[in-house]
Formats: sequence, C-alpha cells, structure tokens
Amino acid sequence: MPEYTVLIPVYNEADILEDKLRELTDFLDKKAPGYAIIVCSNGSTDRTNEIGASLKDPRITFLSLPERGVGLAFRKMVEASATEKLVSIDVDLTCDLGFIPECVRLLGKNNVVIGSKRKGAQERKWYRLAISGVFIALVEALLGLRYGDYSIGTKGWRRSDILKYVAGIDYGSSYVIELVYFVEKSDRGRVVEVPVFCLDNRGSKFNLVHEIFYRFWNLVRLWYRVKIRG
Repeated sequence: MPEYTVLIPVYNEADILEDKLRELTDFLDKKAPGYAIIVCSNGSTDRTNEIGASLKDPRITFLSLPERGVGLAFRKMVEASATEKLVSIDVDLTCDLGFIPECVRLLGKNNVVIGSKRKGAQERKWYRLAISGVFIALVEALLGLRYGDYSIGTKGWRRSDILKYVAGIDYGSSYVIELVYFVEKSDRGRVVEVPVFCLDNRGSKFNLVHEIFYRFWNLVRLWYRVKIRG
C-alpha cells in the first residue's frame, strides 16, 4: 500500500508526458518512495490518451475524461485515490520536486499544504505575476485568507478532509480556494504554507482572459455564499 498519491491533471501533453513521468519517478524512487501516481487527461485532443493508456508502470494509473476541465480531473483523481495523503503537481514539473517529500511529511500533522511561489522564488512572465498578485490581494480582502498561492500545482491535501467537498467542484481551477477556505474554517483545519521555486516560461494551457473572469466570478460567488448568506 503506497503512503501517498501524486495527482497530475493533463491536457494535450503528448510531447512531454512520458519524459516528465520518467523524470518524476526517477526522483521519487530516490527521494520519496512509497508512492502512487494518478494522471487524468481532461478533453485532450492530441495523443495524450494513447500515450497514457500505453504506460506500463504499475504505480501509474491513467484516467481520461472526454470533457475539458481541470476541476473535473482533480475530482476524478481524488475519488480514485486510495491514500490519505495527496500531492497535486503540474505535469511540466516547473516547480521544485523537493516540495513532494516535504509535503508528504507536513501532511502528517496538517490538513492542507500550500506550496507558495511568492514565498519562494519564481521566474514567470511579468503579466502572470501581476494578475496573480491582484487576485491574491482580492482573496485576502474578500475571504480573509492570507496565503500567497492558489494555483493547482504544488498543493497537498488530506483526502478525508476534502472528500465531502469534491462533489461540488466545477470544471475550473477555483476549487483550490474553496477547499483551502472550507478546511481552514473547519474545527480541526490546519493549513501550512511552504516556499517553492518555480521556473515557468511555457505558454499557459488556459485562455488567460477567460481564466481571469472565471476566477473573479467564482471568488465573488464564494464570498457571497459564505460571508453574506452565511
């Protein structure tokens, strides 16, 4: 029985999927054994599904959804996982893999682990840094959450703490803020933030304009739901 599961949502990643999974397993074999990996393709239209289905490593489970949606992929992977400790990362491995063993250790006494690029170091496009900074400020103003990263990668979750919420996750990436908020406000919620290094010069898989409006709208909806309606 593995100790923890690494969750990796993918969309049209045929060019890098095999190489990055090999890089990841090589690292984990040396630094953090006792793992399982779940990869979930969501709406991929290239050879991602074909490549994923051909993977021979018994520690890697490949799932596929016909519709696109990173939130749907996360929900599917959480439901399919068999371990209490879950670590979510991006398939391109742009963040320091040292986060994974540190996250597994911290999940022993914490319910959520946030890998924060703002607390660590990051080399990303300037406009993504600016948009992220504004959004983080809005999250603090509306919800009172004082964390520096709500991206889908470099996050750790205790499965039992989030399972009751995953059915309400929509197709997008706002589930990170929702889960952090609900776990933190629960009776035993312990959320810890750790610095990570990120080198990311790839183009985003998200439509940036759509993502900005989507995240802002869902943030306002969550604020209204928990702060106004109670």
